[in-house]
Amino acid sequence: MKEPGMRRRAFVRAGLAGLAGTAMPPLFEARPDESRGPAKEEPRKFIYRTLGKTGVKLPIISIGAVSFDPGLYRRALDSGIRHIDTAPSYRNGNHERMLGEVFKGRSRDSFVIATSFSAEYFRDRTKRAFKSNTPTRPVVDSLEGSLRRLGLDYVDIYYLSYACSRETTLYEPFIATLERLKKEGKTRFIGVVTHENEPEVLRSAAESKAYDVALTVYNFRQTHRAEVKKAIGEAARAGLGVIVMKTQAGASWDRGAAAVNMTAALKWALQDGEVHTAIPGITSFRQLEDDLAIMGNLPLTEAEKADLERIGSLPYRFGSLFCQQCRRCVPQCPFGLEIPSLMRSYMYAYGYKDPGKAREALERVELERLPCRDCPTCPVRCVMGFDVRARSRDIFRLKAGADDTVT
Repeated sequence: MKEPGMRRRAFVRAGLAGLAGTAMPPLFEARPDESRGPAKEEPRKFIYRTLGKTGVKLPIISIGAVSFDPGLYRRALDSGIRHIDTAPSYRNGNHERMLGEVFKGRSRDSFVIATSFSAEYFRDRTKRAFKSNTPTRPVVDSLEGSLRRLGLDYVDIYYLSYACSRETTLYEPFIATLERLKKEGKTRFIGVVTHENEPEVLRSAAESKAYDVALTVYNFRQTHRAEVKKAIGEAARAGLGVIVMKTQAGASWDRGAAAVNMTAALKWALQDGEVHTAIPGITSFRQLEDDLAIMGNLPLTEAEKADLERIGSLPYRFGSLFCQQCRRCVPQCPFGLEIPSLMRSYMYAYGYKDPGKAREALERVELERLPCRDCPTCPVRCVMGFDVRARSRDIFRLKAGADDTVT
């Protein structure tokens, strides 16, 4: 039965393909083998958009850092994808090293590479702002390390990652350091990445007049997607290049029992002409071919529209894996648990089937033991309807170093 108030056909004209069964699979379930060799190359017609004031023209689909198959990245570049996003934290720098091998022998102007410096560990977790004595040398060291691993003299975009507020986005010492690196030619452009509080960060980035690019979460499952869309428009009109991520909203529906309609979800985000490109994770040649097909054929089919509309009558608590990192849960927890990182790890594990990224997200949970067992009932009420206690206990076993033991 549909819950009152949930019949929202105009929900965003977005949703998932049907709710699957509720059977819970093992923590890491083998995915069907989707890989296939490269198909015969045919002429492709791509939609290009200009990345704000950078003047760089990119196809509307780029590629994020999920796969560790160099052949997949070579195929992507050979097929017309130009922009690749990476970060030093991905497998402790090994993703950058792998890309360095992929780039060998390629003309430097044939690809656009972005990496980042994570501000996550330099901010006060309570105030969500930088501490007064936050050093800036790590910003320089991080980029120099990335350049060594990539085997490049410069990157195209260097981001301040994990900006979460106006204060972090406009932190003057970091902006000055990023501008200096740009002047020295170590990066062509500087940008900001936000996984939460997106509208405020986007508006602050535009206000700064310093940033060239903004990378933000944007998908059909965000409860505040209308406000994010508005802020994207403001940022784009201010000259920022706008890149979007997490467009598939967790990749799977109902803990991996059914996949999100990836094509429809990606098209939904790209219908917004003020979004310049998206960086979906691509893990197989089949997914790559599907995304390449979108780049010349953006309109949603009737079947895709039906898939996206179907979720409009369902409440969020039914199966969604996407956590929008709103942080409203944290003050509700008597222990101040870093719940957003736990929920993000859960999404990576069950949606993306990526234990490496799940463990990386868990590194932000500075606990040896999960305190949930000390609460007879969990007081946290998630805006997405998640069973926070169950998901936290489930995923924390990765941090505990066990696959089947709940700590």
